Amino acid sequence: MSEFHYRIVIAGAGFAGIGMAITLERAGIGDFVVLERASGVGGVWRDNSYPGCQCDVPSHLYSFSFAPKPDWSRSYGLRDEIRDYLEACTDRFGIRRFIRFDTAVVSALWDDDARLWRIETTGGSLTADVFVAGVGALSEPSWAGIQGMESFEGDVFHSAGWRHDLDLRGRRVAVVGTGASAIQFVPAIQPLVERLVVFQRTPPWIVPRMDAAIGPSLQARYRRYPWMQRAVRLWQYWSREAMVYGFTRRAPIQRYVRHVALKHLQRQVEDPELRARLTPGYEIGCKRILLSDEWYPAIQQPNVRIVDSGVSEVRPRSVVAATGEEVDADTIIFGTGFNVTAHPGFDRIVGRSGASLGEQWRQHGMEAYAGTTVAGFPNLFLIVGPNTGLGHSSMVFMMEAQFAYVLGAIRTMNERGYSAVEPKPGAQAEFNSAIQARLKRSVWNSGGCRSWYLDERGCNPTLWPGPTWEFRMRLRRFDVESYDHVDRASVARESVAGEAAGVTE
Repeated sequence: MSEFHYRIVIAGAGFAGIGMAITLERAGIGDFVVLERASGVGGVWRDNSYPGCQCDVPSHLYSFSFAPKPDWSRSYGLRDEIRDYLEACTDRFGIRRFIRFDTAVVSALWDDDARLWRIETTGGSLTADVFVAGVGALSEPSWAGIQGMESFEGDVFHSAGWRHDLDLRGRRVAVVGTGASAIQFVPAIQPLVERLVVFQRTPPWIVPRMDAAIGPSLQARYRRYPWMQRAVRLWQYWSREAMVYGFTRRAPIQRYVRHVALKHLQRQVEDPELRARLTPGYEIGCKRILLSDEWYPAIQQPNVRIVDSGVSEVRPRSVVAATGEEVDADTIIFGTGFNVTAHPGFDRIVGRSGASLGEQWRQHGMEAYAGTTVAGFPNLFLIVGPNTGLGHSSMVFMMEAQFAYVLGAIRTMNERGYSAVEPKPGAQAEFNSAIQARLKRSVWNSGGCRSWYLDERGCNPTLWPGPTWEFRMRLRRFDVESYDHVDRASVARESVAGEAAGVTE
């Protein structure tokens, strides 16, 4: 017998978990708990504390629609400010009392006889009718498997686990990767280090950030006239929404963004040879487009050098490029992103068949119904599940669509007396077939690059293939007709029959 039973268990206290908890509390549902492996809220914005960490979605858009923040200090939120925002939302909506900190999910197993989830945590056992996984796609760092790493005598860390205790002044640093994290922390550490060598497998497309401070007077106007902030958010939303057609239909806006990126490169890099090395050889949008005004100036400083290849080997005091060049180093920093399509947390969730979610996805491909539910895993809801990622707008908008969908499912179960719901396999297959057909035409699938959007099969289980309003409309109601369900009455009858059989025996 488990020590605790809850109607709903939520894993994770980042944007996904906190937003889901607030949605339940506002709906008058209080029988839930949030399990958080760390000692504070924030998710990716708690864990990523590297120098220069900043959001690439405008502040007013990268926040809950039901909790605007009038006093954002900049156009694009800084890491500390976003983390503080989530802390403030946790307290403002009274969610902290529902959170068990320092409690990681060890396993979650579906019990088909009892029609509930049996969850083991580092703080004990519990059961739940409904399990909501809000662990996020960017929560498990990806480490490049490089030969000889164990032999390195210096310091090694990932940008997601920044060593704040390590003084980088005077160090010879090797940076592996040129993704979203690297282009932020490299300019921040460049003035400190003696020498900085960046291993660039492929150059990224970069556009100006155009960040600006939001002064006290404007903050005061937003506070006094909330409609002004809503208008700015609406403008930011629709201006970004227009960009998606450049990625999905190769519309003229894609050529415009490419023109902006090339002009940015030309303006900031005068040397034609270096400019050529920094010009991507794939279509813009195929990989994530990055925002920076500091990257190009930083890598042209005398103490910085770009090596145009990945890393093939690490030796005790050096890093060897795929070209064979050996670079002395006493510190290696990985800016290699996260395990998105192979998240280890998937192996901890076990469905009706006895196979884990990770096993099922490795065998058949990573997919879900409406990016939220999975056949064979009753009463499991994924926030930021397969094909809910974006290459152009705010993930918080997508999450809010899922919050409403999950709430609709819970209300439907309550009203109709269902003990369990799961998507019909046919509905899930049809949904994903349509999604992948649309993605085949997109720049993400056919833009000539290798990105974390794609799995080892070349399938894209990561991105939503259209505008975000379409996703919101798709999830505006819980479409119970697409689900198999079990009535509570039938569970009760099975229980009575089982007890009778036990007496007979």
